[in-house]
Amino acid sequence: MPAVLARLAAILVAACLLFASQAVTTPERASAADPGYLMTHFIGEGATGQQIYFSHSTDGLHWNDLNGGGMTLRSTVGTRGVRDPALVRSPGGDRYWIIATDLCIGCGQSWGDATSNGSRHLVVWESTDLVTWSQPRLLNVAGAIPDGRNAWAPEAIWNPQTNDYVLYWATNATVGGVLKHRIYYARTTDFRTITTPQLYIDRPGTQGIIDTQIVEVPAGVGTYRYVRASGDGQITLEGSNSILGTWTALGNLSGIGLTGSQVEGPMWMKFRDRDEWALYLDQYASGRGYLPVLTTGPATSGSYRLPASGSYDMGGTKKRHGSILNLTAAEESRVQARWPNTAINRLQSFNFQDRYVRHTNFDVRIDANVSPAQDAQFRPRTGLTGSGTVSFESVNFPGYFLRHSGFDFQLAHDDGTTQFAEDATFRHVAGLADSAWSSFQSYNHADRYIRHYAFQLRLDPITTATGRNDATFRVTS
Repeated sequence: MPAVLARLAAILVAACLLFASQAVTTPERASAADPGYLMTHFIGEGATGQQIYFSHSTDGLHWNDLNGGGMTLRSTVGTRGVRDPALVRSPGGDRYWIIATDLCIGCGQSWGDATSNGSRHLVVWESTDLVTWSQPRLLNVAGAIPDGRNAWAPEAIWNPQTNDYVLYWATNATVGGVLKHRIYYARTTDFRTITTPQLYIDRPGTQGIIDTQIVEVPAGVGTYRYVRASGDGQITLEGSNSILGTWTALGNLSGIGLTGSQVEGPMWMKFRDRDEWALYLDQYASGRGYLPVLTTGPATSGSYRLPASGSYDMGGTKKRHGSILNLTAAEESRVQARWPNTAINRLQSFNFQDRYVRHTNFDVRIDANVSPAQDAQFRPRTGLTGSGTVSFESVNFPGYFLRHSGFDFQLAHDDGTTQFAEDATFRHVAGLADSAWSSFQSYNHADRYIRHYAFQLRLDPITTATGRNDATFRVTS
């Protein structure tokens, strides 16, 4: 009996040690299987930096660039650049919008131009699944504002009191003889039509305000249902129990050394597994992108604290003024499947080896010395019709794929239809002229292959040696 007890005791000690070791190594998050977070943002200046980028995090503090760090949406309207994107989900989770500033600094427009005579429009994308997005459209929000000179940094929040969205943004306009940026708002249900813009936030005197973002706080946390953070010389905090009601000043972040001269673009994130928030701030003055500031009480300015050194990682690209969405498991699965870090490739012609498949004005051909080089770069995706096939997505026009129409090729925007998916999908087979190379058989016309003819890309039956040469390519970096 003593021997049995001793053995049982030894087993119990071993079990306790095992449990203790697991407790030490278990991450703070409730479950590794919990869905994470999606950030939409821009990354810098220039025609490619001022576009839509996505990043993902499992814990809200360590971020990974999606799509290999490449853009996920590109504006082809207005100034053809976007900044300050906001990602909006409908209350039912069946529709999404991205709204962004129509602004491209360094693309033919200066800050002075953008301030005094900028776009009065926002750029809007729409989706039903968070992965297939409409083409961008313009929404005029500041045209009806007297002396309204631009429209910057849009945000939107669902207002249960009016059963629609409050869309708000900054416009530089003259009111009472003072020209400065103020926050205006309008109501909308579809981001296509809006009510007449109204003044929303106006700071005293000549103090302007550009960036503001509202977070809804759960019941039982603090005094206010809503807290907003604004860039107005400080990072000012205000609270209210009604989005369009009276707001109360709560303080600012100067106590932890952060003012509006150092940071901008406040971006809220609620940790899903605890009552704690990150208020991300764009360190524009030092050019370092986002920094998370942590709090357990958004309405209490004294509760904010800087993160410990090494406790966060913003990933490979600089992340600037955007927004964060807490994902559902289904959303996370779709997002990660749509934007994996797929390699960038070119398609080299077999019989004209100095030439590569490229798009130009959305037509497709083979050329030498392609400029810009991105016009000849594609991400070979899992085929739009499913596994075992391939589709070619443009690097510099994400969401656009090589697609045949009337057996001619074009670079076209994925409209989400079955017809588009079939026209943009191919079977990767051994090269018809050389098995060490590649050929691409049409998914919906099995007797036809991608080939060039007079340097234009076509979809043709292949019956001759010349045709086999024309339909053979090398997939190369």
